[in-house]
Amino acid sequence: MRSPTVVLPRLAAVTAGLLGLLLPLLALGAPAHAAPTGFRVENGRLLEASGNDFVMRGVNHAHTWYPDRISSLAHIKAKGANTVRVVLSSGDRWTRNDTADVANVVAQCKQNRLICVLEVHDTTGYGEQSGAVTLSRAADYWISVRSALAGQEDYVIVNIGNEPYGNTNHTAWTADTKAAIRKLRDAGFDHTIMADAPNWGQDWAFTMRDNAASVFAADPDRNTVFSIHMYGVFDTAAEVGDYLNRFVAAKLPIVVGEFGHDHSDGNPDEDAILAVTQQLGLGYLGWSWSGNGGGVEYLDMVTNFDPDRLTSWGQRIFNGPNGIAATAREAAVYSASGGDTTAPTAPGTPAASAVTSSSVTLSWAAATDATGVTGYDVVRVSGGEETVVTSTTGTSATVTGLAPATPYTFAVYARDAAGNRSQRSGTVAVTTSSGGSQAACAVGYKVTGQWPGGFQGEIVLRNTGTSAINGWTLRWTFPDGQRVTSLWGGTATQDGAEVTVTSAPYTAAVPAAGSVTLGFTASRGSANPSPTAFTLNGAACTVS
Repeated sequence: MRSPTVVLPRLAAVTAGLLGLLLPLLALGAPAHAAPTGFRVENGRLLEASGNDFVMRGVNHAHTWYPDRISSLAHIKAKGANTVRVVLSSGDRWTRNDTADVANVVAQCKQNRLICVLEVHDTTGYGEQSGAVTLSRAADYWISVRSALAGQEDYVIVNIGNEPYGNTNHTAWTADTKAAIRKLRDAGFDHTIMADAPNWGQDWAFTMRDNAASVFAADPDRNTVFSIHMYGVFDTAAEVGDYLNRFVAAKLPIVVGEFGHDHSDGNPDEDAILAVTQQLGLGYLGWSWSGNGGGVEYLDMVTNFDPDRLTSWGQRIFNGPNGIAATAREAAVYSASGGDTTAPTAPGTPAASAVTSSSVTLSWAAATDATGVTGYDVVRVSGGEETVVTSTTGTSATVTGLAPATPYTFAVYARDAAGNRSQRSGTVAVTTSSGGSQAACAVGYKVTGQWPGGFQGEIVLRNTGTSAINGWTLRWTFPDGQRVTSLWGGTATQDGAEVTVTSAPYTAAVPAAGSVTLGFTASRGSANPSPTAFTLNGAACTVS
């Protein structure tokens, strides 16, 4: 993101190009050359020194422009975040954050049990934005404040420079990023390094996507994470899913370092960003806590830095589905260093209501915790195995995508801000109702494009009856190990080969003789046979 007084330009005609480029990333199997002392990357995942998987869930904070708002870190933590990305300046475009200030930011992050991603903002739009500096210059800044960072590898990730190229000469990003990483390693930095994409962070020309493997290999520690910023370029679920899945398939670490719910260059699909990152276990850092200007004030999560005045964007990212409160887990390093290790009490045994052929609503008594319960995980219990079916910050949830006339057992766990998990609640047994026989529906399924290891598909769901359908659950079984990676038009879950899609608000109503269309991307093997049967709300549809 640019400074609070500048608005990004619209990047024209990128959507078609983003879907049209299907060059695969190169997978890496080379071992690390060094043993990192803190965070490290293994098999495309970010791990803590303890070996625990760490998934960033947090926001950006504009510290360099609002140095008197350092208390925002405590407020961000109180909303459930485990990470904060902090804006700093090398002094080239804004007031320099000196060594003492950087040390204080790190100390405040640690005091509030947050992981600090520190970034230099002066590189924003280099080659196109007046006054922007090079990645090499940013590396020099990090070296100048190294004494504030040495020994903090468990708590700090160094984001070399924000959005280091605009749209001019962006192909130089590859060589310049490699050189900056080398400069930091040669200066003794053992931290995980984060590299932002060019094209104002959105990589619409795929320079980072197609060269990430070589950049990762150029790091002698093999300890670099890539950061994509998702604004108007990523305005469909297909674009979000395709971009992130390519990194996952290549075992290259990727996070969404910035994103919003709207922007001057287009309307990003924030629901897809949150859903796909949760599905893939990837980190995200929303922009931004407060203080935006230049026409993008709507990106403030709270009004005037007041934590009690959440905006609609703040409500969405903190408390909405796949948001921070429901999905964040505190870094294990804080529990290991003597923090809160006491788990919440077990929630009450859930009670079932509104049982249908495909769903059930569960409610339970709240758990208690000394520092506060931040969320609940609802699990399906089958034999000795458990599967999380949904998470929520409240004390009730509706579980969808169930099979008709089928017995299920559910239970609930509570979580606190430190990531401690309670004992399991008591269990409740539920048997769904019969879904009937033939439904008044027809399904058309087709593959619209495919590439090695993946494909894109389309499903047209038609209402062949004489009355409207209001809310639906569609189920099918893939015959050859295909797995949905992203879907638009509904919410998808997959258990083995069985896929369940529940309607989105805008597809829930299907009028008589009407239809809705779903699109998705999925992984595949060498063959890609089509499903042969579909059910709607538990009853079979005609396959057309």
